[in-house]
Amino acid sequence: MGERDFFFAGGGTGGHIYPAIAVAERIVELEPGAKVHFFCSGREIDSKVLQRSGFAYTTLPAEGLSVRPGKLMRFCRSFIRSYKIARAAIVESKDVVVIGVGGFVAGPVCLAAHRLKAPIAVLNVDIVPGRANKLIARWADEIFVQFDDTRDYFAGSKAKVSVVGCPLRKGFDNPQASRAIEQLGLDKRKKILLVTGASSGAANINDAVCSILEKLDAFVGDWQIVHLTGQTHFENVKARYEWAKISRKILAYYDDMPDLLAAADLLIGRSGAVSVAEYAVAGVPSICMPYPYHKDRHQYLNAGKLVEAGAAVIVDDLPESNERAEWLWEELETLMKDEKKRREMVENCAQAARPDAASRIARRLLGAYKG
Repeated sequence: MGERDFFFAGGGTGGHIYPAIAVAERIVELEPGAKVHFFCSGREIDSKVLQRSGFAYTTLPAEGLSVRPGKLMRFCRSFIRSYKIARAAIVESKDVVVIGVGGFVAGPVCLAAHRLKAPIAVLNVDIVPGRANKLIARWADEIFVQFDDTRDYFAGSKAKVSVVGCPLRKGFDNPQASRAIEQLGLDKRKKILLVTGASSGAANINDAVCSILEKLDAFVGDWQIVHLTGQTHFENVKARYEWAKISRKILAYYDDMPDLLAAADLLIGRSGAVSVAEYAVAGVPSICMPYPYHKDRHQYLNAGKLVEAGAAVIVDDLPESNERAEWLWEELETLMKDEKKRREMVENCAQAARPDAASRIARRLLGAYKG
């Protein structure tokens, strides 16, 4: 082939897929003849997002590693099958770069690339790398990370570690707040409180906000709520808003997050690696409620970076629902009342924002690994 082929390998969560698509978009923008292909997992989120992106993709049968005897055998079989599929595709390309983006699918693809002596890059946007990226790092030529702290986790790798930020979709280049306001039928005179639990929703965030709706009636004159519930929680949340006085738009999901984040004056949400990067680039003050059940607590570490910059506060997703709601109300009431503080937080977002991450990575991939 005359043009280069770029194979992205990974998936299973939006946090793996969205940054990869952001880099792929910039690659084809900078080099229109480049060919991009994704190897992804069988999880619904992968196909749903990739179908919208327009990029070609292959779903691999790879499964997550488990030490249980039955599941271990299944893992091994699925790994070998995935390896063979990936190898057959890579071997046809004379000029190829493979980019591991996290998730169990990345392992067999990057092993195939390693054995074929193809260049390998790793994209790691969480502070703490997952198991797959730690494995791939031993074969990588370069590792792109969002946070400087992540360097320590790759100390054993010979790869160059480049701190570039988190790649974001092209929509973040020029978001239109007015477009979201018009599309959702919002009041232009009122400020917007955005509540989001990321693409799947967050039951505890939904519950905490719904528990303080009566208190939020105090802000009925100046504020309105856009609440993204997640598909599973939509009907329940909608029912709980029935007697609330504050204006609201309740949605299961909203596709154009760059516009909506640009429109928001304050946000309550999780703090996945992509989410915190989006909050910073959008310049929206945030109340982060990190997902509490990851062993490495990486969402707390992600949110901590925004807190350090003065762009966010953290409210723990406590096990006791009343305590969780009380803490949220304490922080929320303060920020909704204090416009000066919110303006400071907007300005501080710029300290944490890396809007050029996707372009920097794309240029590096296009320039550094020419065959």
